Amino acid sequence: MAQPRITALSLARLTLSLLLITSSSSQHHDEHRFQVLDVSASLQQARQVFSPILAQTSASLQELQHLNSSSYSADSLSLTLHPRSALPFDRHSNNYTHLTLSRLARDDARVRWIHSHHPHWRSRHSHARSRHSRAPWADKAVRQPEQFESPLISGIELGSGEYFARIGVGRPVKEFYMVIDSGSDVSWLQCQPCYDCYPQADPIFAASASSTYKSLTCKTEQCESLDISACSRMGNCIYQVSYGDGSYTVGNFATETISFGVSGSVPNVAIGCGHDNEGLFSGAAGLIGLGGGNLSLPSQMRATSFSYCLVNRDSSSSSTLDFNTARPADSVLATLLRNPLLKTFRYVDLTGISVGGRALPIPSSLFAIGSNGKGGVIVDSGTSVTRLQTEVYSIVRDAFKSMTQNLPPAGRLSLFDTCYNLAGMTRVKVPTVSFQFSGGKTLSLPPNNYLIPVDNEGKFCFAFAATSGPPSIMGNVQQQGTRVSFDLVNNYIGFSPNKC
Repeated sequence: MAQPRITALSLARLTLSLLLITSSSSQHHDEHRFQVLDVSASLQQARQVFSPILAQTSASLQELQHLNSSSYSADSLSLTLHPRSALPFDRHSNNYTHLTLSRLARDDARVRWIHSHHPHWRSRHSHARSRHSRAPWADKAVRQPEQFESPLISGIELGSGEYFARIGVGRPVKEFYMVIDSGSDVSWLQCQPCYDCYPQADPIFAASASSTYKSLTCKTEQCESLDISACSRMGNCIYQVSYGDGSYTVGNFATETISFGVSGSVPNVAIGCGHDNEGLFSGAAGLIGLGGGNLSLPSQMRATSFSYCLVNRDSSSSSTLDFNTARPADSVLATLLRNPLLKTFRYVDLTGISVGGRALPIPSSLFAIGSNGKGGVIVDSGTSVTRLQTEVYSIVRDAFKSMTQNLPPAGRLSLFDTCYNLAGMTRVKVPTVSFQFSGGKTLSLPPNNYLIPVDNEGKFCFAFAATSGPPSIMGNVQQQGTRVSFDLVNNYIGFSPNKC
């Protein structure tokens, strides 16, 4: 039987087909191992941080609230969220490296504060209960008797490195920029008369001018829920909240009406009216606590859910903080865990981390909450850089470095020990990084959520860091551009990329 003849043309066609198949397979494999970082776009955004863009953002804020509210039902509430770079407050530096170092210093203080929260923390600070009960402002101020949404802004320009919501307080309504903090329960703002107040962007709140302001007595449930409290001579509740960097706020604990732009309001919310305040809140009027304790805003509202989307920290755009709204349908779901010894923090059931498409050999026990309440992984809006226990961080960093040997290295910067000189480059391929959750769910991070500029010349660093002890913390750099939804009824956290 005659064998079929293989001509030069058919051989060439066969070779080409094999090459195309191999190339297609290689490209498909590469998509899981690498993705492209747009160096030019990242640097351009970093350089625009100090541009005079604030007036336009502030002027369009009310219009944005109207647009946002139109897509929500009568039961939903929403606040606009802004990054610090979009806020109407004086910039403290025109040097991006200085800005990065300041942000990292604040971040380190934040992590120390989180790690300080263990069962003995309250007793070590109990001396504050009586020290402020005779403060000169106590009892002198005049006291007169659903779904929600609010805008979110990045907090770089106010000095804290966090994100800020525009929120209304009292009647008549006065609006303030306030830090949002998923790792705190007590909400507070600076109040007149000021015994010691830091500068803020808005006029200081005058409780005496609000018809809905009501002092809480020491025997109320809200006062007894405070970690640190005192009783004034008139029997009114005095609160104190201290933070890891030495920042603190002290004042009267009261109830007020909180307004969410045009989407609605909530009466009788317990908040701190701070007359003695000090720390890294400069520019913000105060703080909105989104934690898991009884005094947090979601708890007091009896919210079934809340969500936020954090725009890029260098961005002039804004997003929203929403209450009682449905999560996006494409959300990657992870289990929301509770720590009975630390109710404030919200934990996620992280089980692993992949770099370059490969799951790393990390024991899942290093992400778990122990029987003593230690460990676990907190999802935190107030920490910028994701912190991993030293053993875990070393594995992740080494895997990333092994796949970036083609990139020119640069010296470390502060807590960043893995940096690259990308000056003059437009786009570079970097290894993929993703989080694994229970049930086989995977959240893939965009490249600019883990390789970030630290100056405006082209130095980029791997935005993870080691922490000597638990818990681990998923920071806001890794959450940027993602709608993070907390389902408080079914105990899920949803992550939906590109939903700002």
